[in-house]
Amino acid sequence: MTSPATRASGPVLPGQVSPPEFAASELPPGAIKGVDVVALPVLPGDDGGVLLGPGAAELADELGLDLVGIAEVHGLTGASAEVAVVPVPDGAPANPALRVVLLVGVGAARPIDLRRAGAALAKAARDRAAVATSIPAVAEDVSPDDPVALEAFVAGTMLGSFVFHWRSTGPEHQPVRRVVLAGAATDRAALERAVALGGAGWRSRLLATVPSNLKNPAWLAAQATEIAAASGLGARIWDEGDLDRDGFGGILAVGAASATPPRLIRLDYTPGGVSARAAKKLPVVVLVGKGITFDSGGLSIKPAASMGSMKRDMTGGAVVLATMAALADVDCPVRVVGLVAAAENAISGRALRPGDVIRHHGGRTTEVGNTDAEGRLVLADALAYATASLDPAVVVDVATLTGAVKVALGQQIGGLFANDDALAAALDTAGARAGEPLWRFPLYRGYEDKLASKVADAANDPGGAGAITAALFLQPFVGDVPWAHLDIASVGDVEKEWHEWTVGPSGFGSRLLLSWLGSADPLAGIRT
Repeated sequence: MTSPATRASGPVLPGQVSPPEFAASELPPGAIKGVDVVALPVLPGDDGGVLLGPGAAELADELGLDLVGIAEVHGLTGASAEVAVVPVPDGAPANPALRVVLLVGVGAARPIDLRRAGAALAKAARDRAAVATSIPAVAEDVSPDDPVALEAFVAGTMLGSFVFHWRSTGPEHQPVRRVVLAGAATDRAALERAVALGGAGWRSRLLATVPSNLKNPAWLAAQATEIAAASGLGARIWDEGDLDRDGFGGILAVGAASATPPRLIRLDYTPGGVSARAAKKLPVVVLVGKGITFDSGGLSIKPAASMGSMKRDMTGGAVVLATMAALADVDCPVRVVGLVAAAENAISGRALRPGDVIRHHGGRTTEVGNTDAEGRLVLADALAYATASLDPAVVVDVATLTGAVKVALGQQIGGLFANDDALAAALDTAGARAGEPLWRFPLYRGYEDKLASKVADAANDPGGAGAITAALFLQPFVGDVPWAHLDIASVGDVEKEWHEWTVGPSGFGSRLLLSWLGSADPLAGIRT
């Protein structure tokens, strides 16, 4: 990630740490030379004790240690994410570099257990050079046919390692540099897919964490251009002149007060190995992300306590960019267009005012009652463009949109709205698989009268049932196209360490979208 400054003395993002690299070996973990950590799985036993997983017996014999007894002395029960640290200061005969054995609980070895075990391993092994582990080998479904357990462990390990810093002395900690999956045959393609999923989560979290004295719409557009070049995607950027010419009134109005003008970002993915003629016949999925690079609330200014985390109000845009970057890695079989409506909601003499009426792309009008309900204004433009110009089979938007969804769901599950049951089911299944769960809300038409305006097609501050009315505001911009709206404001911030979720912006959403779009037939059952 680069950090172009807008002026000579502007901020420059320090170099960031990279997530761990992964490799696989059929050797038991204790036989892998050069690693300074071996992590062994601990499972609950039938008699109330614990069992150790593959490679433990051989390593215990080599070290002359009763590892089961040590686990019990540490009070381990085998529950997922429990960890005991066993120092090995003199190394092992087969591996003089070994310094630590980690005993890591894996519970019932379900994907959620392995994801949490991976995160616990990552935290215990930070600042180390390499770890060999047989944790994934305890799952029965580590296979190229359905490598869900492998994906869970890799994502947990990667995201539990996440670090962001802007310190003059460098980061306080480094992720373990290398993770070797030992003791089982691991399909290379399945491992690469798992790394792509975890890497997308890392990228979206990183983009959402960058402070807004650097991150503005132009910077976000520059990141998108780099992603396109690295990933073989098509790219187009609308600047403020282009937005004005093409009638993107919502994006322009929200960004009007900022010293850094708004942008609309478009990235295009086509599956590899498909001819241009065949590509034209493939269905198009459009992903739309809210890209508010900082949200002051505008003239309807936020309280100070609510403004501190608003650098992450472009999480939806970050999720779209991270998803687009990894589509080829998960062999997505359909065309995908990613749109990010990027603006800074600032305050100045040019600011959008309550009572103003704006005209969106395509002509629909909105009366602005609250300038802090700005996300739906920029999304509306992008959705209208997608529907009118891209002939989409499906549209999915992602946004940290309403505080109401956090009130409804807390901070561990995202909100889902959809006008197609099959699409809703596909996203729900993908979220459960990826560890990014969703809860479906109704598009209840009884609340549509709350959107009424005396002067425009709709008002942006309907009040009451806030998450539902926000979705209802967006729905006319997609018409009859199968559409889903992911309101991820509930999961946008993480207040304390919780397994793979590190404190700060979460980057929630890219893994679930990739799990869906990387399936054999993402549009199965969806009316197109």
